Amino acid sequence: MTTKIRILIADDHAVLREGMRTLLEEEKDLEVVGEAGDGEEAVRLATELKPDVVVMDIVMPRLSGIEATRLIKQASPSSAVLILTAYSDISYILGLLEAGACGYLIKSARSGELVGAIRAVRSGESVLDSVVTRKLLQRVVGPAAGEGQNHPGGQLTPRESEILRLAAAGLSNKDIADRLYLSLRTVKAHLTNIFNKMGCGSRTDAIIKGLKQGYISLDDISQGAESG
Repeated sequence: MTTKIRILIADDHAVLREGMRTLLEEEKDLEVVGEAGDGEEAVRLATELKPDVVVMDIVMPRLSGIEATRLIKQASPSSAVLILTAYSDISYILGLLEAGACGYLIKSARSGELVGAIRAVRSGESVLDSVVTRKLLQRVVGPAAGEGQNHPGGQLTPRESEILRLAAAGLSNKDIADRLYLSLRTVKAHLTNIFNKMGCGSRTDAIIKGLKQGYISLDDISQGAESG
């Protein structure tokens, strides 16, 4: 049997949590292992349960989703945090990505999009529109992108650099595997090595650092935005 994806839901609206649990548990490969009604409870449960995915609201009592995300990634680095929010402001999204979130969905998203996003972040992919990603990276990196050729965690191999560029262009793990004639398992292994070398917890974090360290350029991301 396929191992189920273990999910923690963090939202201060009980009705929304209950509806989300019902929706997700209709999927054979998903399992809700806990619910949190505020940020502090989300951190506590994530630390105890070590879920595969945390579906997190931004605005919650006691601790914001951004701060909760930061603490969860410290306590359980392998837990992917997916933000489900009513806010699409760049400053919110930037704060979430810097805290370690893998991506975000607006609460108006359809149920199928949520299920697909959970599976994607569990596979190590980011859930973030490529055009929004480019805007974020331009804001984060600025004109100095690529000037500092600093590789504190060790040099990426040519293959790893190529995979990072394709990830920056918005290709999924499967798309990268097909493009490079590699197995999906091999692509995931390369991404794990990239994350470890660069000290990253998500694709978007790796792309930001890749830009700063000169492995990729904003043109790589432009290609993904134009083809999407």
